[in-house]
Amino acid sequence: MAGVWVGAAALVAAGWRGRRSPHRLMRGAALWTLKDVPHYSRQCLMVSRSLCSARCDSNEKTFDKILIANRGEIACRVIKTCKKMGIKTVAIHSDVDASSVHVKMADEAVCVGPAPTSKSYLNMDAIMEAIKKTGAQAVHPGYGFLSENREFAKCLAEEDVIFIGPDTHAIQAMGDKIESKLLAKKAKVNTIPGFDGVVKDADEAVRIAREIGYPVMIKASAGGGGKGMRIAWDDEETRDGFRFSSQEAASSFGDDRLLIEKFIDNPRHIEIQVLGDKHGNALWLNERECSIQRRNQKVVEEAPSIFLDSETRRAMGEQAVALAKAVKYSSAGTVEFLVDSKKNFYFLEMNTRLQVEHPVTECITGLDLVQEMIRVAKGYPLRHKQADIPINGWAVECRVYAEDPYKSFGLPSIGRLSQYQEPIHLPGVRVDSGIQPGSDISIYYDPMISKLITYGSDRTEALKRMEDALDNYVIRGVTHNIALLREVIINSRFIKGDINTKFLSDVYPDGFKGHKLTENERNQLLAIASSLFVASQLRAQRFLEHENSRVPIIKPQVATWELSIKLRDEVHTVVASNSGPTFSVEVDGSKLNVTSTWNLASPLLSVNIDGTERTIQCLSREAGGTMSIQFLGTVIHPGTRPVYRHTGEPRGCFEKVCLCGHAEGVRTTSKYKVHILTKLAAELNKFMLEKVAEDTSSTLRSPMPGVVVAVSVKPGDMVAEGQEICVIEAMKMQNSMTAGKTGKVKLVHCKAGDTVGEGDLLVELE
Repeated sequence: MAGVWVGAAALVAAGWRGRRSPHRLMRGAALWTLKDVPHYSRQCLMVSRSLCSARCDSNEKTFDKILIANRGEIACRVIKTCKKMGIKTVAIHSDVDASSVHVKMADEAVCVGPAPTSKSYLNMDAIMEAIKKTGAQAVHPGYGFLSENREFAKCLAEEDVIFIGPDTHAIQAMGDKIESKLLAKKAKVNTIPGFDGVVKDADEAVRIAREIGYPVMIKASAGGGGKGMRIAWDDEETRDGFRFSSQEAASSFGDDRLLIEKFIDNPRHIEIQVLGDKHGNALWLNERECSIQRRNQKVVEEAPSIFLDSETRRAMGEQAVALAKAVKYSSAGTVEFLVDSKKNFYFLEMNTRLQVEHPVTECITGLDLVQEMIRVAKGYPLRHKQADIPINGWAVECRVYAEDPYKSFGLPSIGRLSQYQEPIHLPGVRVDSGIQPGSDISIYYDPMISKLITYGSDRTEALKRMEDALDNYVIRGVTHNIALLREVIINSRFIKGDINTKFLSDVYPDGFKGHKLTENERNQLLAIASSLFVASQLRAQRFLEHENSRVPIIKPQVATWELSIKLRDEVHTVVASNSGPTFSVEVDGSKLNVTSTWNLASPLLSVNIDGTERTIQCLSREAGGTMSIQFLGTVIHPGTRPVYRHTGEPRGCFEKVCLCGHAEGVRTTSKYKVHILTKLAAELNKFMLEKVAEDTSSTLRSPMPGVVVAVSVKPGDMVAEGQEICVIEAMKMQNSMTAGKTGKVKLVHCKAGDTVGEGDLLVELE
């Protein structure tokens, strides 16, 4: 057979989801010839062929059946590698996840409880029963949930079920931030100054913080992912941080213990991927740059880091391996560091699991980390030496969330995906997801839609591919963060590598407001919008003529279209004419030629503007002349909406939202407005009455869907500006709602335990 055969998971590791139907990958041992692989993937495979020579060794037996104790994209990711290895899979799911993609992909599926995580994905008894019922020999925990739970690993061991991860000693040692820091010091790993014990209460937290010196980081001893982490700059923020961090830690990990350490201002967050086996071998698989964060949660990651030199990389890798060997670590794991401007690095924590951003490491090394974890769990030694591990090319990952980036850089959004199309038709693109058209994004779980990964021969190519991929990503039905992701990767500071963990708050001090158009981009937008308007008008004039029709149809002959377009508060006069697929548009004295297929039914539209290629999405067109367009990542629409920002970054990492529903101190601004009318309609429109905006100064509405955790006021209470009104938990993060003005509480429309939607009325003032 022509070509060289490689496993489907090797293509996944190389950063490719395929130009063919992903369902074919789901059905088992799909094999592809090298001629089927895109150029960038071929290059990656060729470099790493020595690493992957044993990848398809059918004599290397592992497990017959594996249960994946997780959901969503990571469950799908594990199932794909299991299928390539010929291993049957079992999915667990809550009742609301019964139709999820990971359930459909697996060979078997078992419901483990209702929607709340404590009753399903954290329900060890139900999961253990599912293991017994299905006869699974091993469990892959993914990340989050029970992935770093020592008791779960212990329960599996007692039932002779293999935990695909490190042993219980390593989980306990590294999963506990206090113990891990002490072990890191013993292994001669650089550590951050701080208190190495458990903080008992808020008063002790204040005392310790004063001794260390502000600012300090308060964080959960168990778990990670930004849950239970707060930055405090004074005593008041320390008390608030202790309260919220302990509550979040208990909710997310079932462990409310906290520790406090010195907060290193303006650091980079760089982590080292490690891989160890049960025979004392350990490797470091290069680094990942994870500095672009909001609320201590990563947004954009890349590998390698533009900041590290080979000497620093080696030093960090060697310390990471030293720590792994100190706890006899066996599996894939990640040692996280904070790195200052002088390349001094300090141990932050070790995640004893597969990391969310592992795909970028797979892209530059050619390794399938899930397969390596399965091999190690079965007892096989590592197949590679440190000298074998390459850095081949560059990979970037964007976490695509169902979030509103205009609220604190991303407060959760819920809803059903009415339309969904991944940009996997583009070269160098990989998408790890666990959703499909019709999937629901609910309040019960993390709002991640997918991980979008692009790979290139260098950083410039990888970023350009990411820009194209974001423009070609179709997501309808929920608010998403595509606009923010696109702005980050094209930002001049990011391109130069001038980044740190405060990047978002530094670049957008007044909150994210979408793309700021240059004059040329504004003219392009106006030309595209007018061309779309005329194209839709021309389509509406078409009639199917019957040759024997008795009624003659007179078609209006319009040579040019004079239009009035309102963009934000500016009105522009545009003259458009067309010749076939090309529109000639005059915008404020500038002439542009716009060419496209003008397939108005397609969710994506490729447009050429005087030689410049743009991909746009026309989300809606209304008879009144309003049009919603996604252009350069930002949705251009006719309405106004408030912009929110996270007032506490870095001064405290919990959201304080004022009574009117806006983040503290933020002016209400609008995004771009596009309103297109003919010249005559624009003249008549002047006589239309404008809708009076609602006075929101005395009402508190929920800025996000979530659950009310606590209500601090009752009718008749006097509240001061900045006083806490209630607390809402969304996707395991707690958000404090505060009064925007001094006043008397008139009505309280919620109570603890209530589920609220975005915009729901919570409290009214007189």
